[in-house]
Amino acid sequence: MTDRKLALEAWESLFRAQHELFTEMVKDFDDAHLSQAEYDVLLTVTRSPSRTARLRDVTANMLISQPSVSRLVDRMVTRGLVAKCADPDDGRGALISATDAGTRAFRTLAMVHGRSIADRMSHLEDDELRALRDLAEKLRRG
Repeated sequence: MTDRKLALEAWESLFRAQHELFTEMVKDFDDAHLSQAEYDVLLTVTRSPSRTARLRDVTANMLISQPSVSRLVDRMVTRGLVAKCADPDDGRGALISATDAGTRAFRTLAMVHGRSIADRMSHLEDDELRALRDLAEKLRRG
């Protein structure tokens, strides 16, 4: 049986570390031409085959509601970062594709943000990073 006090201490430590890292790394977006939410959309889309993802898959990776993601994507369409069309396999769904401009903006920021993440995470050894990744995935799976 899990030690309740230890579980609470571990949770608090994880929560505070995530908050502090997030607060520090959000500075990567200060002078960027993308918001953090736009970056997250493009992260999902650019990792997908043909740089195209279903809107529901984009929404599943975001920490905001489906209506908020839809409005964000519509603004990104207006800015020329993504294109949106009906999903031929799902009459109610939409496909989101990264435009060349969106891909360039994402890659430019990804280099800066990736370096920031790597610098901060360099306090851990590779085996610790693997353990952290695996433990976080285990927590997510429940």
